[in-house]
Order: sequence, then C-alpha cells, then structure tokens
Amino acid sequence: MNTHVGEPRRPPFNAEAARRLREALGMTPENVAYGMAAAFGLRISPAMVASWERGEDTPTSTELTALAGALWCAPGELLGAPGTLREYRLALGLAADDVALRIGMERRAYERLEDGGKWTGNERQAAALAEALQLPLPALIRFTGQDAKLTELLTSAVTTRWQAYVRPVGKLVPLPKERIQEVLQELHGDYQSGMAGTLNWGGGDGADASGKAGRAFLAGILADFWERIGR
Repeated sequence: MNTHVGEPRRPPFNAEAARRLREALGMTPENVAYGMAAAFGLRISPAMVASWERGEDTPTSTELTALAGALWCAPGELLGAPGTLREYRLALGLAADDVALRIGMERRAYERLEDGGKWTGNERQAAALAEALQLPLPALIRFTGQDAKLTELLTSAVTTRWQAYVRPVGKLVPLPKERIQEVLQELHGDYQSGMAGTLNWGGGDGADASGKAGRAFLAGILADFWERIGR
C-alpha cells in the first residue's frame, strides 16, 4: 500500500493548536523561534512561526518535532487527524528507528514503507505495527496492503452468497464472527434490494439504472463496511 505518492506531503498541521499552546505559555513567536534554534539547531524566523499559526505555511516533519519541543508538548498535539503511516508515527513522537525496532524490521525497509513502499511484513509484524502506532483497524488494513483483497471479498459477498465470505473476511478483519455476519448480511440486503428496486422501474431504463446503482454501491463498499462496523 502506498502511504505516500511522489514527494511526501507535510503533516496535517493544527495551526490553531500551535497558537493556543504558545499563548498559554506566555511566549512570542520570537521566543518559539529561539527555542527551536537553541534546542534543535533549526534556524526558523519568528515570521515563519507566525505564518504557521495563521495556516499560511506548514512545518516539515523535522520542524514540527522542534516546534513541539519549543512549546513543551507532544507532536501529536500539533497535528490534525493522521492519514499516513508517517503521520501516525509523528503524532506519537516516535523516531523511525524506534518503530522499526519494535516491529522487527530494518530501518531502511520501514522508511521505504513510509515513503510509499509496499508492505512485506508478516502477521506478527503487522500486529506489532498496530500496537506501536496505535493504529485503528481500517488504517492497519490499508497500510499492510489488504484493502484490495477486502474490497474483493466484500464485493463477492454482496453479489453472491454472503454466508460464504464470513470466514475469509474474518481472516483479514480480526473482529467477532457475529459482528462480521451482521454487517455482511446488512450489506447484502441493501445491495440486493437496491438492485431490485431500480429494476422494478420497468423498461430498458430500469436495467440501466440498476447497473449504475450497483456500480455506485460497490465503489463505496469498503468505506460503507468500515462505517457499519464502527456503529
């Protein structure tokens, strides 16, 4: 699973949190810039600190770590909702070395994963990754490259007999069997009733509408699955 495409994007910075934390400490942008330089050797101008707080610019990962140090907070307090593997790590203030060690992976291999490489670890390493980065289940499935397989299973479950896919889905998604059964049955029922409903319009338009409705349902089936699971 590609966690980044092309050049890594900057972390989802929370500008309001940065300003609020600075003001709570009674600091000025000049104080913050000085603290970043003194403790981390980063030469950032007070004007840039102010620009971050206004949301006009966004700090890099290195700058974010230094800013958190200057504001006496965890990096996660300056982040919005993480969306990539790197962002989950930064939110916890962990170094790539630490995560690689915890999951039993060479540092370069882990860094390649953050930079867009594909997951090549085993189930034990996947479990260790989830624990180290406190990953929610949908994120773990995505980062370990299982999204496509899960989508394929869900598609087959709603278009054929959902009962046959409880076990295969359960192997990917470690949740109680009863919960998986419930959600697959719901998805299957909604898909089949939607297809039947559009066909009942009658004529050629009904068949065409049914096909469009079915494709639209299947296009969003993975997100729908996670939404229902989370209820």
